[in-house]
Amino acid sequence: MNSERGRISGADTVPLSVRGAAAWSWRLLLIAAGVAGLVWLLSQLKTIAVPVAIALLITVLLRPVRVTLQRWGVNRGVASAISILGLIAFVTGLIVLAGQSIVSGFQDLWDQAVAGFEEFLAWLSDGPLGLDTATLENVGQQAQDWASDQSSTLITGALGAATTVGHVLVGIIIAIFCLIFFLQDGRSIWTWVVNLLPVAARETVHQAGRRGMVTLSSYVRTQILVALVDAIGIGVGAAFFVPALAIPIGILVFVGSFIPILGAIVTGAIATAVVLVAEGWIAALIMLGIVLFVQQAESHILQPFLMGHAVSLHPVAVVLVVAAGSLAAGLIGALFAVPLAAVLNTVIQYLHGHDKFPELGTDDHVPLLRRRPSFADLPGTLLWTHRSGSDDAAAPGTAAPGTDAGRGEDPRTRGETPDR
Repeated sequence: MNSERGRISGADTVPLSVRGAAAWSWRLLLIAAGVAGLVWLLSQLKTIAVPVAIALLITVLLRPVRVTLQRWGVNRGVASAISILGLIAFVTGLIVLAGQSIVSGFQDLWDQAVAGFEEFLAWLSDGPLGLDTATLENVGQQAQDWASDQSSTLITGALGAATTVGHVLVGIIIAIFCLIFFLQDGRSIWTWVVNLLPVAARETVHQAGRRGMVTLSSYVRTQILVALVDAIGIGVGAAFFVPALAIPIGILVFVGSFIPILGAIVTGAIATAVVLVAEGWIAALIMLGIVLFVQQAESHILQPFLMGHAVSLHPVAVVLVVAAGSLAAGLIGALFAVPLAAVLNTVIQYLHGHDKFPELGTDDHVPLLRRRPSFADLPGTLLWTHRSGSDDAAAPGTAAPGTDAGRGEDPRTRGETPDR
């Protein structure tokens, strides 16, 4: 009995639950390290990664337009060019329209802001605080001194802004370049990516990717519709108080709505602040009520009804994902957090056996790239297996190496499949 106890090692005394926890722990630590490394790499390459991601989102948006033009008999390349140029013209029109509205209404808003500030100073002097003129002038002088002391910081910030503008221009060029090829030749690019994987995993990854793209398409279309409803609702409300700035406020709300939760809060606060400066507290409270009504209708009616099962993320998951994206990558992280989480949710569920889109089927196959022939497949070489007298010569009726049957390729995967 004592000899049996002597042969028991220390590992044998560890409970099974602790072993299981240890096995889970080191695997989770490796996964966390991999995710952290990927996030760090993307942050270092954000000038490239962000434009590529934006190009992918715009591709998903413009692809139905390109397909429709092709059905009307337009050449594929021409259809892609028309789709991209149409989007650029639409965005340029919005910018010009908003710019004209801001120029026409900014002077009135500035005059109202100055008058409101003077009234505020008068209230500080004549109101319950009873601050005299000397105290107010002293506060103003201190503010001027502080601004003078921060001049170097302001110059540094201006230089940083110039660098940022340069990065933005480079990003726009990369995004347009990628958009052209994603829209024109997206299927071939996806085929090349899938063929980098092991043969056994290609079909599964392809089917998971198809479902991920359906989820991304549903998210983009739904988010555009939701943002449009928010922009119209809040813009119409602002038109009652600041008609000259209603269009810029609506455009700002439309853009901000693509950042879930945070975008709605910030743009709603800006709209309320503009009305506060222009019309006072009562109008600002009414505007705040309009903003809250529109946002609640969007959150409780539009989002659940339109998103449906395509982007099945719980509101708690959305909040946590947006917060994590903001902490990891700021505004860009908040913008891409929800679509990334939605696509990963669909892909991971499919890899675990749950197909959210069974109607897609599995008839669409990615073509396999043919392997490079080896010396054993080339006639006239010493390694050729079919030379006369070779022990490895193929028996009658067997497939020769290098053919599709010899490689075991699925005949369905030969050739280019249609772009769907």
